[in-house]
Amino acid sequence: MTDVRPPQSDAYSLILEAIDVGIYKPGDRLVESELAERFGVSRTPIREALQRLETQSLLVRDGRSLIVASLDHNQLAELYVVRAELEGLAARLAARHATDEEVQVLRDMVQADRGLIGNPEAMSRANRRFHKQIHLASHNRYLVQQLDLVHRSMALLAVTSLAAEGRGDATMAEHDQIVEAIAARDGTAAYGALKAHISKAFETRLKIDAGERPLR
Repeated sequence: MTDVRPPQSDAYSLILEAIDVGIYKPGDRLVESELAERFGVSRTPIREALQRLETQSLLVRDGRSLIVASLDHNQLAELYVVRAELEGLAARLAARHATDEEVQVLRDMVQADRGLIGNPEAMSRANRRFHKQIHLASHNRYLVQQLDLVHRSMALLAVTSLAAEGRGDATMAEHDQIVEAIAARDGTAAYGALKAHISKAFETRLKIDAGERPLR
């Protein structure tokens, strides 16, 4: 008999996406029964998905409850250091291995995404697609796997840095520079452009966080 229950990965993906789009934010409590009802999934795969998310440190224990984790300043800095290096490597490899068609897709993405400036949430989704396309263009499955882990942790950042004034225009200019370096097959320039892009995003996020912290 075929088992028609939704697989664990489906429940996991549903919860992760809900965190990623801000339905559940850092500090929010996740309850098995509520998640099962929301997603139309039985409680067993929900329970297994929650355990997996806890193992990955995306959820943490608060007494008997599981809540969405948050990143402190040091964790944020560590995450961006790793992200910058891995993303830079992906761009370097993409400059070496991307097909002409993959380069054209990246160019088309930048062109289309310019129309989203002023809509931070839509730009954030487009930004993830753009970076994922570079990861895939690296043609290195192990690097893609590691970057997927990094980007899961990025879901714990409640506010996109693209919400900052002027960041949308700057991001598009940076994306264009990255793509042109990849198109020119200049791995060093692609690596540097993507690392600089991540550095500016980190700087912007630090400014956002500093503005949200109350004075003591």
